[in-house]
Amino acid sequence: MSFEGFGEYAIDFYDGLVADNSKTYWNANVQVYRDDVRAPMEALLAELEPEFGDGFGKGKVFRPYRDVRFSKDKSPYKTHCGGVIEQGRGGGACYVEVGPAGLRVGGGCFHLATDQLAAFRRAVDTELHGQRLAGILDDLRVAGWTIAGEALRTKPRGFAADHPRIELLRHKSLYAVHTWDPDDTLHEPACLDRVRAAWRQVRPFNEWARDHVGVSELPRR
Repeated sequence: MSFEGFGEYAIDFYDGLVADNSKTYWNANVQVYRDDVRAPMEALLAELEPEFGDGFGKGKVFRPYRDVRFSKDKSPYKTHCGGVIEQGRGGGACYVEVGPAGLRVGGGCFHLATDQLAAFRRAVDTELHGQRLAGILDDLRVAGWTIAGEALRTKPRGFAADHPRIELLRHKSLYAVHTWDPDDTLHEPACLDRVRAAWRQVRPFNEWARDHVGVSELPRR
């Protein structure tokens, strides 16, 4: 199956799910999810995998169910569909998402395990690798990306408050995202070109993460 765009009712489906996040709504509209959201997402990842999967792995569509075990919000379903090509959590990711906000793409370190965070900070601490990352992020900002992630309010232990890259060192996760409002392109084959071009822009960030953070060696919970 080639990617022809997300289905006509992809955004309507999620608008409805935001208003009624219930099993009743889901069951009544699950075929719309399968046809207009999940199947196109799988096709999109399959077409992008040959270029972006090398060194990162195969594409994966995230499951639609929320993990509510430790959350006060017991809504059962995610209000977006996300897909990713990554080698492992934290070590770089090509991310794409469709939902009420439209189309979102991202890359970088969305989650850092303890060993990955230590590796990230070691690399940022060096002039060579730290300056390289700072330059990559500056280029992404100029290109219209938003740089985000969880960060400490104070300096991390072992680093001086006046470190030239203290803002980067404070991060516990660090990623770049870019969003397009819902438009006609979302439902057309040109959506593939939009995601491909964005992932090419974020590739230097992902390669930096792959080379200097890598896959966590800690057991997954």
